[in-house]
Amino acid sequence: MTETLDPVTFEVLKNAFITSVDQMGEQILRTCYSFVIYNRDFSSALHDVHGHSAAQGNQDIAVHVGTLHFTCQDVMRAFAGDMHPGDVYAINDPYAGGTHFCDVRLIRPIFADGKIIAFSQSNGHWSDVGGSVPGSFDVTARDMFREGLRITPVRLFSKGRFCADVACLIAANTRDPASIIGDIQAQAEATQVCEREILRLVAKYGRETVETGLAAVQDYVERAVRQRLAALPDGEWETVDFVDRDPSGPEGMIPIRIKMTIRGDTVTYDFTGSHPTIGSIYNSAFGATFSAVAAGMKTFFPDLPLNSGFYRAFSIVAPEGSIVDAKWPVAVTGFLMPFEKIMNAIYEMWSRIMPERAIACAFNLEYLLTGGRDGRRAEKPIYMFYDWLPGGWGGRNGRDGSNVTTACFGTGLMSQPVEGQERANPILTTEYEILTDSAGPGRWRGGAGVRKTSVMLEAEGSVISYICDRERAVVWGIEGGLPSMPHGLSLTRAGQEPEWLGSVFSDVPIGPGDTFSRPTAGGGGFGDPLERDPAKVVEDVADDYVSVERAAKDYGVVIRVIDAELCHYEVDVSATEALRAEIRGQRRGWLAADPERVAEDYRAGRLDTLDVVRRYGVLLDWDKGTLLPRSTAQFREQFAKRSAASWRDA
Repeated sequence: MTETLDPVTFEVLKNAFITSVDQMGEQILRTCYSFVIYNRDFSSALHDVHGHSAAQGNQDIAVHVGTLHFTCQDVMRAFAGDMHPGDVYAINDPYAGGTHFCDVRLIRPIFADGKIIAFSQSNGHWSDVGGSVPGSFDVTARDMFREGLRITPVRLFSKGRFCADVACLIAANTRDPASIIGDIQAQAEATQVCEREILRLVAKYGRETVETGLAAVQDYVERAVRQRLAALPDGEWETVDFVDRDPSGPEGMIPIRIKMTIRGDTVTYDFTGSHPTIGSIYNSAFGATFSAVAAGMKTFFPDLPLNSGFYRAFSIVAPEGSIVDAKWPVAVTGFLMPFEKIMNAIYEMWSRIMPERAIACAFNLEYLLTGGRDGRRAEKPIYMFYDWLPGGWGGRNGRDGSNVTTACFGTGLMSQPVEGQERANPILTTEYEILTDSAGPGRWRGGAGVRKTSVMLEAEGSVISYICDRERAVVWGIEGGLPSMPHGLSLTRAGQEPEWLGSVFSDVPIGPGDTFSRPTAGGGGFGDPLERDPAKVVEDVADDYVSVERAAKDYGVVIRVIDAELCHYEVDVSATEALRAEIRGQRRGWLAADPERVAEDYRAGRLDTLDVVRRYGVLLDWDKGTLLPRSTAQFREQFAKRSAASWRDA
């Protein structure tokens, strides 16, 4: 607290600021036009007079929150000396601290007694901002000019007057201009809701008290974080995670290296050694990297509010021109792929410092985008099917991972209801279920993922794009835990055999009767799966999380099926003891097996995908069964460190 703010007033204002941001979210949910935004792909913020974040909402998604202060400050610079009550500005520029072009932010200055005292900001993911493919995610783009409309700071409301010409210019460069205009109005109104709440507080407590409160809540969080850091031992921790590939480069995964250093009450994240930007949209500008660090670290301080006070306790070293500090005009729409690698790498390092909160790798968020003309309606309007799926989080120290949960990228996201999707798009969902054997095995298994299958109905000129990762950098376990499974999409054209398209493709034609199916991985396992209580394995089999076959292969638990329909199973105790001893004696040898022989066995059908990944640590082109030698070497190296190093041989 400060000398001029008593503890009670401080606490009231702290919670009132957060509530004002939550009310922005409630306003958006009730007025937005976009189904994507309705399913909570949005966030909001309250900033102080300097643009620093003073409050976030309780369900704002992680990917946005660490970037909103950057875009607020960019707008402040652009309109310095030219801001007025009733103004609202728009920006979506990832090179100015944003994320990607689809995340469009509206910012309103809040005036009291004739001066700016704060800013409110509403950020929503627009389902399309132009570019070369529906949904604006073209994985083959190497620069921003195929990604969509870049909005540098622009005035959308001038002293309360809607600048319809500017808004229509922006909307006209998208595939759904009517929804864009509606979302602009919804977001602008949300910023006004926050303004009303702040001015209500000003009327009750006075302008100076509110301004003091905006600063005090940040100072409070900074003190709390620094005190906790100071109580930890100084040290350095390093790790690496990978993006699957550079589509324009040679075979091999793309490393993101992080060294975390704690000295006293500060922590530094150094990305030196990370790969240069790649020939795809899977690059991250600095703002998104900053947000990934903030979100990853904040996971280990769950009880504290999030604002710019938290950001003061850490610093980042990001080599310019690297995959974590991409510069204009490098493509960055797929920034979420390095984003989640950064988060999971930070989870791993903090798990070593706070083992009571340790967690293995979570699944990677994926985006499916299909667009064309809706043949169910005579006017054949453009439709935009934009979908994401939940998956599994990593096993934890003493607990299994969370099943079917939205990604760490943004736990505030909702899983989209298929009924709403089917009404808005000529696509029918035929399967949506928890995926057996998707969870990474461990003493504490990862959470389970899902599989969703859909069929195209009456549509014309439709194309499909899939934005995903961890087809090769498979979700990993720690402390002896095993990996999950590769991501990827299969397309079955009407009357033909399934075709594996994998996790990186855009602009593939798709027609009526074509079916597409994709799984999401489970979380990585925590601890040696051979140490899991066999009774828990039986429970997992009864719940369809684990098959009888993989119970034996992954956990060494031999299960007798008494009555599958009644979920009646029993452990064969003596056979389990023998099998576990056998696996302990062989598994290090499996990881040293000739990868080419493993690939040959896969192509011959003697091994399946989970055998190849979990037993042999080998990565293949999952369609053709061709060995990926460099990726395999990288994967095996990390498998040895994260998993095999913790195994007991007897």
